[in-house]
Amino acid sequence: MSNAALGLTMLCLIIVVIMMGFPTAFTLMGLGMLFGFVAFYDPSAPWLDNKIFALMVQRAFGAMNNDVLLSIPLFVLMGYIMERGALVDKMFQSVQLAFRHLPGSLAVTTLVICTFWGIASGLVGAVVVLMGVIAMRPMLNAGYDTRLAAGVITAGGTLGILIPPSVMIIVYAAVAGQSVVKLYAAAMFPGFFLAFLYLVYVIGWCIINPKIAPKLPPEQMKAPISPWVAHISSSYSRFMLPALLMALVSPGKALQGGAQSFDKKWWQILASLTRALAPVILAIATLGAVWWYVTIYSQKDNEAAPVAVAQMTQKSGLAEPSAAGGVQEPSPSSGLQEPPAASGGLQEPPAESALQAPPGAGGVQEPPGAEASAPTETKDEPLREMGAGEATNAPKTEAVPASFYTGFGVVCLVAFALLAYYYYRFNAEQYEIMSMLIHSVAPLAILTFIVLGVILFGITTATESAAVGAAGAFLMAWQAGTLNFQKIKEAVFLTAKTTSMVCWLFVGSALFSAVFAILGGQRLVETWVLSMDLSPMQFLLLSQAIIFVLGWPLEWTEIIVIFVPIFLPLLVIFQIDPILWAVLVFVNLQAAFLSPPVAMSAFYLKGVSPAHVTINQIFAGMMPYMLIVILCMVMMYIWPGLTLWLPKYLYG
Repeated sequence: MSNAALGLTMLCLIIVVIMMGFPTAFTLMGLGMLFGFVAFYDPSAPWLDNKIFALMVQRAFGAMNNDVLLSIPLFVLMGYIMERGALVDKMFQSVQLAFRHLPGSLAVTTLVICTFWGIASGLVGAVVVLMGVIAMRPMLNAGYDTRLAAGVITAGGTLGILIPPSVMIIVYAAVAGQSVVKLYAAAMFPGFFLAFLYLVYVIGWCIINPKIAPKLPPEQMKAPISPWVAHISSSYSRFMLPALLMALVSPGKALQGGAQSFDKKWWQILASLTRALAPVILAIATLGAVWWYVTIYSQKDNEAAPVAVAQMTQKSGLAEPSAAGGVQEPSPSSGLQEPPAASGGLQEPPAESALQAPPGAGGVQEPPGAEASAPTETKDEPLREMGAGEATNAPKTEAVPASFYTGFGVVCLVAFALLAYYYYRFNAEQYEIMSMLIHSVAPLAILTFIVLGVILFGITTATESAAVGAAGAFLMAWQAGTLNFQKIKEAVFLTAKTTSMVCWLFVGSALFSAVFAILGGQRLVETWVLSMDLSPMQFLLLSQAIIFVLGWPLEWTEIIVIFVPIFLPLLVIFQIDPILWAVLVFVNLQAAFLSPPVAMSAFYLKGVSPAHVTINQIFAGMMPYMLIVILCMVMMYIWPGLTLWLPKYLYG
């Protein structure tokens, strides 16, 4: 049997052995050792001198020396601390009251909490189990359809591996050798867009068929009002915002309520007013941050460039025409023509080397390749959009377009109208709901914003940000009073278990992929794909279809560490942007958690559901969300800016 045949046999055998139930990491290492021993076998040498043993040590050391993996245990610890601290119970009640007037309010609340909690923890199993315990029985008791309840929990719980900070993205970045920060930025909008599609589907289904999600009884749609808030509302105004303003100016009636005296201080009235103004503060902070970043911070390079050129011109004392001529002389050719400016005899070789540079610079882009790519320039432009313009000397940040100011003004007007409508209905009950949201949601929202913000804006690395998130999770759980030594020990143990699994996967994957390449399996796959004479679009569809099918029997870990490295070299040949392809894989792998028979989220939910909920009902509830995943991928290709705009804007 030839080496290439051995490589294909190894690839097919790994799928069979994993489906038989053997551990993935040790299966990868075992097959890599076995086939590598055959590949390196030398009858004249002792079997202990086989090179496979040295390769195993080198690959294991290389995997453990990967700095990207340092952030995995910290992000996992952050998720387990928040899960063990039971910080989501109060959040579910407050968010449910906030969405109580929407169709299927419990399902909408479950989806929102799953999305929000998945962002904070990044753990699919923990989110599905936790939401199954908290939301499954209330939805079933309210008369919700079992398929609706199961589908919302399983689909919403899987969003944690797509929306940053995600452990899956870190694993992919380590396997593919790409930037975690760019992948985080690219996955941000598609993740929220997929959550939005889920939300539209749930609300639309509840509107079309109201029987699947009956309205809650009135007593479950009312928020409890404290005596002091009721006293403020009755003493000043039924609208809480002017009532609190009047109480702040004239606090007499607010502090003493006739026969009942409230133990309140003036600064507590001020704090209540601040809570009431939270939507205004959030809107001003968000719009102000966008304005500052787009019009001021991002334009520093553009403003500094003319100043620097002017200062250099003044220092050199050269006239403008000569300076322009000096800059324009080398620009048509390579940057090696400064010496020829002094000696004309040396200009002949650079001219020849300049003609030889294009073939040497891109061996794949010989004239036939260039001719082949020319007709597909407009057809497959979304696949290569990220690479456009990277080799220019212009400022990385484009000038602020006039449309931004128009759009920003429209957004400000819309925000003002929404705030006016909200405060027109802002009574005592709305104030209590706002207070509950601030106490339950705001700490987690602030922590998540800090963790993501410092990564995306380049303030810290992913590892440092993960450390901040883990420390913040400890502080939140400690402040809530729900954390004890036993729960900390459980969180640390689960973190060590998960991290060990990921690290062993990397060691096994590194050895497996090295032996597969040595046997010529990678070259054989490339030759087979190129013989099909596919266009970039056809290859994109083929690769994503293969990953989608593999998601039915395999988990995302096996797909990323085994099959993604096979496709990566082909992206260069077909000139497909690796960032766009990676995010398509992330969205595609959502189906791996929703596709039977190895739909792990279904089994997670079944373990905490009532006995009458069958696994087939859970599978039936998940199926529509698989179609939504495919729709999201189609939208990502049709509109590549959904994926590529943010990393291109932030990092050029």
